[in-house]
Amino acid sequence: MKKLINAPETVIDDYISGLVASWPHLAALDDAPVVVRADAGRKGAGRVALVSGGGSGHEPAHAGYVGRGMLDAAVLGPVFTSPSVDDVYAAIHAVATDAGVLLIVKNYTGDVLNFGLAAEMARADGIAVEQVVVADDAALGHGEGAGRRGLTATVLAHKAAGAVAESGGSLAEVRSAAERVLARAATMGVALGGCTVPGAASSNFELGEREVEWGLGIHGEPGRDRGELLPAAGTAAALVEQVWEAIEGAEGDDVVVLVNSLGGTPDLELRILQGEVLREVEARGARVRMTWAGPFVTSLEMPGASVTLAVVDDELVELLGSETEVAAFPRTTAPHVGVRTRSSGVPRTDGAGSGEPTEAGAAAFAVAEVLCRAAIEAEPELTDLDRRVGDGDMGTNLARGAQAVLDARAELVAAADAAQLLRGASAIARRVIGGTSGPLYATLLLGMAEELARTGDAGAAFAHGAGRLMAIGGAKPGDRTMVDALAPAADVLGAGGSLAEAAAAARRGADATAEITAHLGRSSYLGERALGVPDPGAVAIATLLEALAAR
Repeated sequence: MKKLINAPETVIDDYISGLVASWPHLAALDDAPVVVRADAGRKGAGRVALVSGGGSGHEPAHAGYVGRGMLDAAVLGPVFTSPSVDDVYAAIHAVATDAGVLLIVKNYTGDVLNFGLAAEMARADGIAVEQVVVADDAALGHGEGAGRRGLTATVLAHKAAGAVAESGGSLAEVRSAAERVLARAATMGVALGGCTVPGAASSNFELGEREVEWGLGIHGEPGRDRGELLPAAGTAAALVEQVWEAIEGAEGDDVVVLVNSLGGTPDLELRILQGEVLREVEARGARVRMTWAGPFVTSLEMPGASVTLAVVDDELVELLGSETEVAAFPRTTAPHVGVRTRSSGVPRTDGAGSGEPTEAGAAAFAVAEVLCRAAIEAEPELTDLDRRVGDGDMGTNLARGAQAVLDARAELVAAADAAQLLRGASAIARRVIGGTSGPLYATLLLGMAEELARTGDAGAAFAHGAGRLMAIGGAKPGDRTMVDALAPAADVLGAGGSLAEAAAAARRGADATAEITAHLGRSSYLGERALGVPDPGAVAIATLLEALAAR
């Protein structure tokens, strides 16, 4: 599997080297895989030091939480493997103060054993060491046997305990802060795919096209259950339900909400999930005091997310929002205030009619409906073509615009005539279709509306609209764009030819683009690599005209 690494056996050392080179508040031990605060940020003798860590592969955890207001040291084991006793012991000694050291440990057998033995060794050296074990996995019920696994609530423990330690709290007070935020905290995750450990030939598990893993840990292992992929709202509902039960949530609780990427989830999807999670939590009568979303404790490049809820009081809110200086947590966190909106002041009108349907509006919409259905049906083909020679969004954008026109039926069928309907459709295309296609289709439709209102000639209107599109877009036949299908069709219709003849001319033009090196558009970035694949925009025009000719 492809990885941007030097060699599997050097990933931890190389990661530490790159991390500390990019953050001046960090340093590395030269004799152990441990990240510590740089000398300028080391604590004085009277403040408690915090040490955490675990297997690597969870970045930014835990080295990303080293710094003022959070950890003093993070111990990095091999990928998905606990660090050794000696490495934990070295980390304790590197940051120990007269006030003592608190270890924050995730509940995995190797971590608990190795951190525990290192703590015993350090105590024998006269260092005051306490330990908090994080066990927040809501997927495992009450956690009989090995107990619940430690997941993303670990970050909240770092933050609460780190704030108390930074302010000069005693070892008992620092430990209490971590235990209080963990007392009613739980996490549940869902994976959309597996991850691949450096050096492995394949991912840890495989999922079907519509399958997900529910209730997994953070070591690339399968989850508690395998189920069907749900929309973001359904996913949020399932995750919150499990976590809410685990924290014994009740109406009136104050909570914080952390939505965590497992490594391969883009912010676009994560924020959608976060919004749905917040709605689910608030629907249960809880008050969200703070919320975060991002990659906090990952599983390499695994696509998926986890949701962590913790019941808090005013003091914990203050600790979680206090200032910190680390690589992977906000410097400060503002209180949650909900969704805020305001108007741009720009009228949102589609320029169509209002009131009762008209005969002309209904007739024109019937034509538009044929085109829209064809665009939606062609979305897979157009998307596939655009992935091969562009950025993969043209089919989706066109289908979205087509659906918006269909959704606006009530307004469009009330148009006084076909020209007014075209103006309404142009406004929809301009507003809804993204990328380059939106303004081009909007220009085409608006130009058609102008000529149709002036002459009443549909063929002349199409030719005029095509001319307007070419003028504003700058493309001409031979540039490998939608114009290669549009222009020959416009020539046919402008000369009084039939729709069937225009559709055939458009298809010939679209097919010919497969042998043209692009001069404009996304395909121009590929040069000769795009040869052999017809231009998606040209194929779209041919497809729409063929659907209209077959009506």
